[in-house]
Amino acid sequence: MTRDLVDVFGLRPFAGNPLGVVHGAEGLDTEAMLGLTRWLGFSETTFLLPPSDPAADYRVRIFYPAGELPFASHPTLGTCHAWLAAGGKPKRAGVVMQECGVGLIEVRQEGELLSFRAPALTRSGALSDEELTEALRVSGARREAVVEAVHVANGPKWQLLRLASAADVLAAEPAAKAPVGTDVGLAGPGAEGADWELRAFFANGLGQICEDPVTGSFNAGVAMHLFASALASRSYVAAQGQKTGANGRVHCRIDPDGSVWIGGRVDMIAAGASLPAL
Repeated sequence: MTRDLVDVFGLRPFAGNPLGVVHGAEGLDTEAMLGLTRWLGFSETTFLLPPSDPAADYRVRIFYPAGELPFASHPTLGTCHAWLAAGGKPKRAGVVMQECGVGLIEVRQEGELLSFRAPALTRSGALSDEELTEALRVSGARREAVVEAVHVANGPKWQLLRLASAADVLAAEPAAKAPVGTDVGLAGPGAEGADWELRAFFANGLGQICEDPVTGSFNAGVAMHLFASALASRSYVAAQGQKTGANGRVHCRIDPDGSVWIGGRVDMIAAGASLPAL
């Protein structure tokens, strides 16, 4: 059993979102996977397993410190990169099929980027008044800056507050505590060096609010909403991570068939570290 450390969505190495990828995880149960995730301390750690679906190239279980996720995006791209780097050969050249909690996720190699097909939203529509009040408390965004407040859940239960500007997004001061399972994000147009500025907040297993450096699943939900609402067309680039010291870029596009793709760089930071039996 070995572990890789990869960096996802950064403009350069160490500018994105780190991920631990454990190879050969067949001997680990759920408790051991969660325990290792908490010990490593990253926002997510993934565990590679043989596929159970004959259409898949591999199966992955995705954990964050509070539990298991059916889908997450920087873990999807990071795991795919690690699997390929370890000698994985996809059934179709240039296309990798990942099996995870939401089913099959298609990942493409596109030059220096890896891109995944965004899964359908599991929940959409406007936030209730109570949900909006809590989302404002968690994120610290000004109510006056909110243009729209909607669900963009796609595994994680993301709630999106679309703000008037990138400056409003960067000015938000999040709360310290929230119920476990909280997933709230902000998006505003006019980012420096990009089209949109995003921030994403989640509650860890202790109920503490954490800001994610670069969040593929939130970007995927936002992209699905922006394209469906004609607030974006064809493609755009989102920036995220400035307030955490990261410098992320997420490439979002919609194909003529309506499929939405989310892409970014992935850098291998350290490969093949041996792990003791758990």
